[in-house]
Amino acid sequence: MSTSTITRTDPSHLKEPIVPSTRGETQAFSMARRNPLALDASAASIDNLNQLLADTLTLRDLYKKHHWQASGPTFYIIHLLFDKHFEEQSKLVDLVAERVQTLGGITIATAPDVVEATIIPRAPKGREDSATQIARLLHAHEVILLEARAMARDSAASGDLGTNDIIVSDVIRTNELQVWFLVEHVQ
Repeated sequence: MSTSTITRTDPSHLKEPIVPSTRGETQAFSMARRNPLALDASAASIDNLNQLLADTLTLRDLYKKHHWQASGPTFYIIHLLFDKHFEEQSKLVDLVAERVQTLGGITIATAPDVVEATIIPRAPKGREDSATQIARLLHAHEVILLEARAMARDSAASGDLGTNDIIVSDVIRTNELQVWFLVEHVQ
């Protein structure tokens, strides 16, 4: 492996867009717009959903990392399983993000914001064995399931049944099913 590094040119010209914006930011991240939903969209629901979004994005990316770095005698099966779960988590990401926007909030959307917000521990850059990968994924699922259940209770109590339905019907059920598939690999 070569130890040389790529020499980069001065990127200072990339700090601003080539064509400057004429309007700038149209809604601050911390501000919710009131949409006519016959619902008092609480900042708590938006904040909870953004936390869930950050953690779901992190889990999704862990699946892709482990998909790329799978190895060992169960490589093929694990490789396919991790990619299937990645796709399912990607659908949840979109669903949760769209709910934040529906409630009038702004979604967490870029890697630095996700890293800052997630409570799922960061995986090392290197490759881990399949058992460690599965253990890491199971821990991330447990984090999401704990917070999703609390958020489901909160959203139901506040009358935000749409958020409750997404969390229960989609987030919790998908994560529980994925946990079952992973647990069966360590039995």
